[in-house]
Amino acid sequence: MTGWQMGMDAWVWIGAWVLVMALVVWLLVREPRRARHPDPAGILRDRFARGEISEEEYRRAVAALDEDPPPHHASARRRAARRQEAHHD
Repeated sequence: MTGWQMGMDAWVWIGAWVLVMALVVWLLVREPRRARHPDPAGILRDRFARGEISEEEYRRAVAALDEDPPPHHASARRRAARRQEAHHD
């Protein structure tokens, strides 16, 4: 660089720093990722707190969670969902 003139290499460095700063800002303000497997008891607490389910439904669901091990396979999840729907009706 001579005087107030900048060469092409100066513009490349400025561009690189702008990209680095943009990446840092994006990392700081982005929304955190949610857990892949949310806590079923936490979901129930949230739904009860929002008034989406009654206290009776909440207690029945918590009891069902306590007695059954969490399903690991899709077919087990489907069976558990059908069982819960049967209790709900």
